[in-house]
Amino acid sequence: MKILMFGWEFPPHISGGLGTACYGLVKGLNHHNQEVIFVVPKLWGDEEPLADFVNASDVVIDYRERKFKKIWKNLTYLEVSSFLVPYLGPEEFKKYTDFTIHDRTDVDESVFSNKFEFSGKYGKDLMKEVSRYALVAAQIAKSKEHDVIHAHDWLAYPAGIAAKEISGKPLVAHIHATEFDRSGESVNKPVYDIERAGMHAADHVVAVSHLTRKVVIEKYGVHPDKVSVLHNAVLDASIIKSDTRKHVPEKIVTFLGRITFQKGPEYFVEAAKKVIDRDPNVRFVMAGNGDLLNRMIERVAELGMGTKFHFTGFLKGKDVDDMYAISDVYVMPSVSEPFGIAPLEAVRHNTPVIISKQSGVAEVLVNAIKVDFWDVDAMADAIFGLLHYESISKMFKELGSEELKKLKWEHVAAKLVKVYEQMTLKQ
Repeated sequence: MKILMFGWEFPPHISGGLGTACYGLVKGLNHHNQEVIFVVPKLWGDEEPLADFVNASDVVIDYRERKFKKIWKNLTYLEVSSFLVPYLGPEEFKKYTDFTIHDRTDVDESVFSNKFEFSGKYGKDLMKEVSRYALVAAQIAKSKEHDVIHAHDWLAYPAGIAAKEISGKPLVAHIHATEFDRSGESVNKPVYDIERAGMHAADHVVAVSHLTRKVVIEKYGVHPDKVSVLHNAVLDASIIKSDTRKHVPEKIVTFLGRITFQKGPEYFVEAAKKVIDRDPNVRFVMAGNGDLLNRMIERVAELGMGTKFHFTGFLKGKDVDDMYAISDVYVMPSVSEPFGIAPLEAVRHNTPVIISKQSGVAEVLVNAIKVDFWDVDAMADAIFGLLHYESISKMFKELGSEELKKLKWEHVAAKLVKVYEQMTLKQ
């Protein structure tokens, strides 16, 4: 089966779990001898050759097609006067509201005999790139033979819809996160509208957890029969790049993720203070970037933890593996986490984890301590217990390692292939 897949990023150039999940799925589909055509806005040249990669920046658009004109008419609403970044919270979003309608680039028909240049990043022209990515998708759908279309998250939904318009092939919308996860109830309506359109245009919707499935049904009005759950997984330990060993005597507790509302970094900071008050020989690390970074730095200073709390900035590749390798405990205090691959990666490094009950990964990772994100007392107690009771820590390490053997991408891909087959049979 040939799968035409659209995703905004692919390792090693990623901003979070979306790219990691795309990599795992493609690798899993390869295991089952499925042919994947993976379209990204911009190829960097160092991607692992797991698919037939298509660089959207290299695709020549032929606008003379009548269907293309219809698609362009339907896409013009995307070029709005906003800087909409998929993984930013409301505060960081507000910083960019000075991007005005005058910054919009008008496009005439002559453009469509040429190529579009994509940055492959999340910038002020993001919505314009999303609309042009959809036009590229239509061109690819016309020229590349495929049996099914698969679009990952809202940035790729217009592309999936456009491809379906051209080829008539069934569309899967894969929900890795929703606007309600990123922004709470203060949603960015243009993003919500794109998400809803993608879900309703799709022939089938895949959610990464039952938690996300519930949101899709209740907040987006998608019929329950149309939505299935495929939990994420983790790559085998053989891909670990780190050979780092800890060289400090103190215990290390790590938060690794975007420093945004969704990830609950403030609860990690407050729990850290409670632990340090009980045991000053513990170091805390917050690895990542985001709109709450400065606030977290200020709060750490207010609490007098400057010498015990470290901010690394965004980590990728071997640096991520090194961070897991030197950590004694990994904490994911997310307010709303559709899934959360990071705890699985931590367990893969033999690091015990504490995860929010408000996460999709809590549905599949049994051998982890689970707390409500807001309960910093319970979080602090769990951290302290794992650091000071070796038998408990050892138990979670051993049981977690066994549990990971069942959470493989080839298993997820096998279920996905069944979804594809059911969809193609209906045509």
